[in-house]
Amino acid sequence: MHARRARTTVTAALAVLTTLTLTTGGACATENDTGSGTPPTGGTPTASEEAAPPAALTQPAGIEELSAGWSMPWGADWLPDGSVLYTERDTHRIVHLTPDGTRTVLGTVPDVVHGGEGGLLGLAISPGFAEDRTLYVFHTAANDNRIARLTWDGDTLGGYEPILTGIAKAAIHNGGRLAFGPDGHLYATTGDAADPPLAQDRDALEGKILRITTAGEPAPGNPFGTPVYSLGHRNPQGLAWDDEGRLWSSELGQDTWDELNLIEPGNNYGWPQCEGVCGEPGFTDPKETWSTATASPSGLAYADGSLYMAALRGQRLWHIPLEGADTGTPQAYYQGEIGRQRTVLATPDGTALWVSTSNGAGSDTVHRVTLQ
Repeated sequence: MHARRARTTVTAALAVLTTLTLTTGGACATENDTGSGTPPTGGTPTASEEAAPPAALTQPAGIEELSAGWSMPWGADWLPDGSVLYTERDTHRIVHLTPDGTRTVLGTVPDVVHGGEGGLLGLAISPGFAEDRTLYVFHTAANDNRIARLTWDGDTLGGYEPILTGIAKAAIHNGGRLAFGPDGHLYATTGDAADPPLAQDRDALEGKILRITTAGEPAPGNPFGTPVYSLGHRNPQGLAWDDEGRLWSSELGQDTWDELNLIEPGNNYGWPQCEGVCGEPGFTDPKETWSTATASPSGLAYADGSLYMAALRGQRLWHIPLEGADTGTPQAYYQGEIGRQRTVLATPDGTALWVSTSNGAGSDTVHRVTLQ
């Protein structure tokens, strides 16, 4: 059992507005991130869900709309004052959102080129933001995907500087999530850029989880002396650390299985030889899998002993209790209620989640989910 983190005044009191729905579904043969297949409808839990014991840890208890009128919000991270900065993939904007729903456009990131699943993707706030006023973004440029840093002094967004370039771009499978780890280093997910063998090329940046310094150099202790931290990934888009400092990642599969992986430095997660569990020597199997119709995951967050995974095609929020380095029985919440779910953040006090959608230009929302 994980103790509840000390509560702060960051997030206002939250009202319980809806009840959960549980569901399962089958596989799909479309591209998971952009596929338009009809997700399964919600309603009565299956027998396996009815038999699942109730989770002992925090669970979602209600959902309310915090802000509407967004255009593909993608990356997000907390500022020290408890507000959030978001990227918008297609507009190339960085947007500030406060806990009371006030939204302010800060500006656009230069050199971003949008196409397919590319554009302005991940965002991570410097752990020393109060002093250095620095944030990091992952974006598609004219010839590559890249990681860059900017500064925001409270008024002006500027100081754009690429720190890692040359990550192959494509219309699909760009990865793009950024997050600072407990070690203070910057982690990034990269897709295979629609060229699956790249995921098995240890010297390539594609199909990997990267770990770099704030200057864009390989972080000390990386397994190969390069930015590569783990390999054999198809299109990972979620990063989260639990209370023991273990790194978890959600990954979009191809036609059959989406994955939740426990990431260890230097491990090979099997793509393209493996999709889901394959049990082959030299490859690390996922801790949990879902059919692509019920998941197609993007963002991932951790709070009070559980992971929360946003599902795109599955249009639901997956709650995954952790049992040390293993997973308990996942449960689905809010299926079909707010559409495709892209990014989920746990509030700094662990009492709520902020969940953003990925439904289309001008029609996206950010919701607040109560945890109890």
